[in-house]
Amino acid sequence: MAGPMIPIEEYAERRVKAAKLVAEAGYDVLVGNGTESDASVVRYFSAYWPLFEMGGVAIAPDARSALMVGMESAEFAKERGVIDNIHLMKEYRETADPEYPGVAGVSYREVFESIGVTDPGRIGVAGWLCTNMGMYEGLREAFPEAEIVNADELTATLRARKSPAELACLREGFRQGELALEAMLKAVRPGMTELELAGVAIAELYANGAEGEAHTVYSFGGTKTTNAISRSTHRPLEVGDIVQIDVGGRVDGYSPSVGRPICLGQMSERQRRLIEFCREMHYRTFDWVQAGVVAKEVAIRYEQFVKDAGMERHYLYGPCTGLGLMEVEKPWMEATSEYTIEPGMTFQADTFFYDDDFGCRWENGLLVAESGPATMINEGTHMEPIEIEV
Repeated sequence: MAGPMIPIEEYAERRVKAAKLVAEAGYDVLVGNGTESDASVVRYFSAYWPLFEMGGVAIAPDARSALMVGMESAEFAKERGVIDNIHLMKEYRETADPEYPGVAGVSYREVFESIGVTDPGRIGVAGWLCTNMGMYEGLREAFPEAEIVNADELTATLRARKSPAELACLREGFRQGELALEAMLKAVRPGMTELELAGVAIAELYANGAEGEAHTVYSFGGTKTTNAISRSTHRPLEVGDIVQIDVGGRVDGYSPSVGRPICLGQMSERQRRLIEFCREMHYRTFDWVQAGVVAKEVAIRYEQFVKDAGMERHYLYGPCTGLGLMEVEKPWMEATSEYTIEPGMTFQADTFFYDDDFGCRWENGLLVAESGPATMINEGTHMEPIEIEV
């Protein structure tokens, strides 16, 4: 079941735009690195999604480009990538650290020379936290005098505003996520394990055309919901549990998430009060995120409203993060965020509050409008507090 995809020509356009920013920033070359779990920078420029091994792209100021892959990925990269200039490098091998005796990979110097870069004085590196010590040492060995600079902001700038093709991928991933949510609400029951419920979601995602989960499916209950991050286990769900569901389909790399808190049985008044306040803050996020507003103003307003409502002890973060090839990506929206919100930017409105024994999260996609409040990317199904009859 084929869904929306990014056109091949759009990848070339991205590299041309990146090259212009590379030149403006005074870099001699841009290196973008990624892993299987976070391939966002690599995939944004090349369509390549590494498996087991790592991947990287190199872009010169004139937009000539190279794809760097591990020693086992030559044919895979030809099949999945859109950059023909492919280089096998030991720096991108899998973390089991095979030596590949008798097999020679190339160095960064050879890769850079293939795109017309000989002795770079300044190397920008995007996917900074995906750049491991082997990659860093490989760059340093090839170019001991070069300055190696974090270039994540450069790629974040390119990725912030979405094209029509990107929005189509996000909408489809949300559609798949809401179908999976529907299936989970029909299947959930006391005694079912958290992992069994996650399995329902995963089957539904694949049945509806997802290339994978946008992120690890959240389906866990009890005190684990007090954590912003947790995993499903073999724990049986119980009557009275608040169960947190977060699910989305990955569509040509784009990875949105739908999040809903549900209760097995009737909510207590305390549970309902926090869940409804959480939902109120979720809706306020859409009202407050508007083009032309400095991002920190939204975060400060959000935090102040929480304090004025006497809910500060239940608050961890807010109000949203960037959304695209990762369910959470730059730009974050925090009290220190100095960027101006622009039309066409997408965010994951991720509203989380917690108490001593349960927590809750509402998640939907947010698209910045030309003017006025942001719009919801997805349909926004099941936005009422959900009680499962038991």
